[in-house]
Amino acid sequence: MSSSQAVLFFFIQALNGVQLGLLLFLVASGLTLIFGIMGVINLAHGSFYMLGAYLAFSFAEISGSLWLAILIAVPLTVLLGLALEFLLFRFLYARDHLYQVLLTYGLILVFEELRSLLFGDDVHGVAVPDFLNFSIPLTDTLSYPVYRLFLSAVCLAVAGGLYLLIQRTRLGMTIRAGAVNREMVQSLGIDIGLLYRIVFALGVALAAFAGMIAAPVASVFPGMGNQILIISFVIVVIGGIGSIKGAFLGSLLIGLADTFGQVYAPETAGMTVYMLMAAVLLWRPAGLFGRART
Repeated sequence: MSSSQAVLFFFIQALNGVQLGLLLFLVASGLTLIFGIMGVINLAHGSFYMLGAYLAFSFAEISGSLWLAILIAVPLTVLLGLALEFLLFRFLYARDHLYQVLLTYGLILVFEELRSLLFGDDVHGVAVPDFLNFSIPLTDTLSYPVYRLFLSAVCLAVAGGLYLLIQRTRLGMTIRAGAVNREMVQSLGIDIGLLYRIVFALGVALAAFAGMIAAPVASVFPGMGNQILIISFVIVVIGGIGSIKGAFLGSLLIGLADTFGQVYAPETAGMTVYMLMAAVLLWRPAGLFGRART
């Protein structure tokens, strides 16, 4: 491989790492909001990512359009989040974390069984939309898929929208205050139950949307939510619990570390993200942007 090809190969892997990081951010941002504001350890969060992918597959098969599938599926996941918070999660806020772990682990089993009954245990694929189904040639042998660039652009747009929501709106101000001191927010007369419901629905929708747009490049398969859940918890720990900014930076670091680890050090690739987490925690025990809890 020539030096120019080596540079292009490195550039392609960097793009892949950023794309993976941005996708992970959509999942981890919802998880850090739920964990940081509601204080709920939600082991079922990865199942929402899986649910989004399977909904995209199902509705795309019926309608023939990924975009129409997403338009239908996103409101459904918001409704699911509202229903789950009202029916189950609101009873867990004052309880020990053990109850949260047991309930959310039970939800993983329920979602996996429903997935098996409705869709079977085969691996499915979602077609890339025709107008994005081509690659940009870089050399005679190297090219880069346009859909991956589009996926990164969509994730950046969602991240920007989430930043504006959290930093520039009254709801975002309330969410940030709730992450710092829930009792204070409640004492000001704010309906903390409604706030929790909105936050939970937002987290579910973000994770599901990530699964929808990732389906054409990652396939749709059983257990896909469990894989991304572990990485998402690592990102939340690295970024700091409750910090959207930390989740964004942590996601990019994990995406790059995982991608380059698998390319240049495949023997230790499985350890790369955990070594990064350990290094960050040695430097910043509360995470990059976390607040030390007393």
